[in-house]
Amino acid sequence: MATKWDLQLWIQEALEGRGGSASLVEVCRDVWQVHEQDLRASGDLFYTWQYDIRWAAQELRNRGVLAPIDRKSRLWTIAQSTLD
Repeated sequence: MATKWDLQLWIQEALEGRGGSASLVEVCRDVWQVHEQDLRASGDLFYTWQYDIRWAAQELRNRGVLAPIDRKSRLWTIAQSTLD
């Protein structure tokens, strides 16, 4: 069963698949396409994952894995230091 902690890895996978940055909608679409069955089998997470994915992204930002959000583009971006 997936947990909200798994969302951090799934965000990273989605962003890597899109060259390092994507919008929230693109990330959610990619996560859904790859992990729909995991989400459906995850109990309450199925009902909260759209909120929890934002929490997971903030956790990644706090750890320096994601760059701070660009207020203009609203893109989620893997931090440059993790790409080197």
